[in-house]
Amino acid sequence: MNLPLIETLRGAKVLVTGDLMLDRYWSGATNRVSPEAPVPVVKINDEYQRLGGCGNVAANISAIGGESLLLSAVGDDDAARTIDQLAEQLGVTCSLIKDSEAETTVKLRVISQQQQLLRLDFENGNPTEKQRQQLEVRFEQLLQAVDAVVISDYGKGGVDQPQSLIAMAGKSAVPVVVDPKGRDYAKYRGADVVTPNYREFEEVVGRCSDEKDIESKARALLQETGIKGLLITRGAQGMSLVHAGQPMYSLSADAKEVFDVTGAGDTVCGVLATAIAAGCELQAAMALANKAAGIVVGKFGTATVSARELGAACSAVDNGKFLELTNAVERVEHERNQ
Repeated sequence: MNLPLIETLRGAKVLVTGDLMLDRYWSGATNRVSPEAPVPVVKINDEYQRLGGCGNVAANISAIGGESLLLSAVGDDDAARTIDQLAEQLGVTCSLIKDSEAETTVKLRVISQQQQLLRLDFENGNPTEKQRQQLEVRFEQLLQAVDAVVISDYGKGGVDQPQSLIAMAGKSAVPVVVDPKGRDYAKYRGADVVTPNYREFEEVVGRCSDEKDIESKARALLQETGIKGLLITRGAQGMSLVHAGQPMYSLSADAKEVFDVTGAGDTVCGVLATAIAAGCELQAAMALANKAAGIVVGKFGTATVSARELGAACSAVDNGKFLELTNAVERVEHERNQ
């Protein structure tokens, strides 16, 4: 992999749908324990907000040079308006279906010394029936302008019936990547790649004793559900791809330092789908996603990977000692940012 490959991602169009959230962060110093209860007192001195849920997938796509279209049902509230503003800043095209009877999901995290002390979730059930109907209509319209689809299922009801969306994409020959939730993978029938982490995979198929057991159970799941491929993210063990008619393909983890795994699955889905949209073979797309995951777990909170960072991570030759001058400049900039 090299920088020219990263350039092929530029302009690849991906439609992202699913559960959209606003991630809020309050951070400050902690120097004492409250006299009212045995809890730390945090003096807040900074606040910031980021796109969460499927919004983080869209943000990752834009960050590496792709064109992301974000489709989701939200409330007609301040949180949704903030999402609109953040998306515009990140170059994400929003198509939000707003309803005053719904509520935009917000996750508020309290941070001190780069550690999460508390998370408060503000959510109020599923989208309205009117929103669901509008989402399917809008999805079919937007489908004609994209090269790939990501369905990001956080179990909040935004995509409680993904089968109809996958079927529409299949008729238009648009590949679908799914970040799954729950044990019922039959609802993702027809998806090109489903990306569970290892814990989620074992919750569906049971404990796996070794590599052969992983592959055997993955193939059984593919046959049972009609999913075309599984990309299992395995933390320190890297990633494994199981696809019908092909041997299992695995990559070792690429992370130098794991600081925070929040949103790493979003990065994997976003980069994988963008590479597929750009015409990359599945194994090459997986390798890019693996590189991106190795970068993002070294960052705090819901984060993205830039095209420059991804290019620098992919530019090393052999053992990483020898680089072309242009690639060396990219690598130095990446390490400086780190």
